[in-house]
Amino acid sequence: MKTNPGKFFEDYSVGETIHHAVPRTLQGGEKALYHALYPARHALYSSDDFARSCGLNGPFDDLIVFHTVFGKTVPDISLNAVANLGYAEGRWLKPVYPGETLTSSSEVIGLKQNSNGKTGVVYVRTTGRNGAGEPVLEYVRWVMVRKRDVEAPAPETVLPELTKALTVDQLVVPEGLDFTSYDFTLAGEAHRWGDYEVGETINHVDRVTVEEAEHMLATRLWQNTAKVHFDATNREDGRRLIYGGHVISMARALSFNGLANAQMIAGLNGGSHVSPLFSGDTICAWSEVLDKAETAAPGVGALRLRLVAHKPEAEPFVLKGEDGKYAPGVLLDLDYWVLMPM
Repeated sequence: MKTNPGKFFEDYSVGETIHHAVPRTLQGGEKALYHALYPARHALYSSDDFARSCGLNGPFDDLIVFHTVFGKTVPDISLNAVANLGYAEGRWLKPVYPGETLTSSSEVIGLKQNSNGKTGVVYVRTTGRNGAGEPVLEYVRWVMVRKRDVEAPAPETVLPELTKALTVDQLVVPEGLDFTSYDFTLAGEAHRWGDYEVGETINHVDRVTVEEAEHMLATRLWQNTAKVHFDATNREDGRRLIYGGHVISMARALSFNGLANAQMIAGLNGGSHVSPLFSGDTICAWSEVLDKAETAAPGVGALRLRLVAHKPEAEPFVLKGEDGKYAPGVLLDLDYWVLMPM
């Protein structure tokens, strides 16, 4: 058999390292296509001149790097996934520039069969590297994966101990980043690090209705081959599930309105894809300031944010009900650190 049916839950073992196939060289057109897919307007990634004024030479958007590294892992980790469940301990370690080639590898750090015996959860720590072998991104994610044989014995349950949130000293501020000469007019908003207070909430106001063509283009761009995104016959409802990363990028782009100066993503503390999204659905977003800290870089502060994507029927700033369950219409709950001018 020469074709690859993908790994099933019983094929994984804790401690194994998987080196993912097909390196990806990123070029400048990737930036333009990213802006065609999402209403992304953060100045540092929109203008190489602006980036150079901040000490960097026109790097790729952090989420382009995330999607590229993530996409490499799909044939080995989530080809037979039911759903991608969550993230933790994500760190952007080094900027990526046009012409660089990215590869990915993952270590299996946890396994837990579900009570129905048909699926299980696989925990992996993924690292993306550039052509020099330097780590540029690392994160943990966990995925619900189908079993090939429901009668196969369950592996020993191993649940990894994961950090609830990164501290600011665990974040990597890119070498040379300097916001002391930051141009707030060109960036689009005057709000700086000191203007945000812990507990503050921001309704980002703007909305985007997702179309079939754009989410399929995005999934192909990141070479994400998960069956639930491509094959309408793979789901009982006959609908293609929109890649969760598409929701992350859309919500991050919408957050520009109120967080235009949250220029770089430095850390991913946690995240959950709460409910599915399909073509024709509309995405709204709001944020909550969870924490803030200074960094050693000149003029650079760190802001910890909760970014929530939801459908229009969900009320802004309502995340969970009294029963502790997510409110109907919530799509994404993302906890992350950003770097912005002080």
